[in-house]
Amino acid sequence: MIDSHCHIAGEEFAGDLDAVVARAKGAGLQGALIILAADDDAELRQAEAVRRAWPEVRFSIGVHPHAAGKFAASPAGAATAVDAALSAQPAARAVGEIGLDYHYDFAPRDAQHAVFRVQIALARQRRLPIVIHTREAEDDTFAILAEEGAGDVAVVFHCFTGNTTTARRVLDAGYDLSLAGIVTFPRAAELKEVAAFVPLDRLLIETDSPYLAPVPHRGKRNEPAHVALVAEHVASLRGETPERIREATTATFHRIFGP
Repeated sequence: MIDSHCHIAGEEFAGDLDAVVARAKGAGLQGALIILAADDDAELRQAEAVRRAWPEVRFSIGVHPHAAGKFAASPAGAATAVDAALSAQPAARAVGEIGLDYHYDFAPRDAQHAVFRVQIALARQRRLPIVIHTREAEDDTFAILAEEGAGDVAVVFHCFTGNTTTARRVLDAGYDLSLAGIVTFPRAAELKEVAAFVPLDRLLIETDSPYLAPVPHRGKRNEPAHVALVAEHVASLRGETPERIREATTATFHRIFGP
């Protein structure tokens, strides 16, 4: 089992990283994909501590849409920063999380678009998968992905929160999607339908730690060990065994991100 998206190189885990890793391994995790912000030097440095504590982890590096405003005057600088961080991290396997966020609009939308585009181009140049963040911006996200030729590489819609119609749109475009702890929330009816709908070979599971802890830990700091609860809930929704979900999502992870 693999946590396909978490942020354990953040300061939230600096004080008990070894214990977090031990609990993850105890829950049956083989590894995790750690998301790093190319514009956060402290996080990039902490990645080395994470890799020492958990050698099996891999990394995805990008400029989040919230930070796109830093590069508004020169969007190419975002790609340069990501490219340098990828080159410095031998365990890097993807570009992301990148995309658009119209819910918070922390960065101007034109800057979000430009920074998104240059990072897609970088991923295509490096032949790396793309990890997508999209919130209240699905139409523009799909349009930019298509315009920039993102179908040339694997694309994962992380922490998917849409309905089956949007999930079908993801799948028809040739992309994959990942479910986080939200799927365990009682009121997440549409997302539960998605969990039962998506083919197993197109599905990933994640925690998005330290955010979105699943039931019964909702409201507390999330951590990779809790992806086991996501697997169990998805299994119950699909009428599968948890072992089947763990095996299938691990195979999907390796197909997308490699060893």
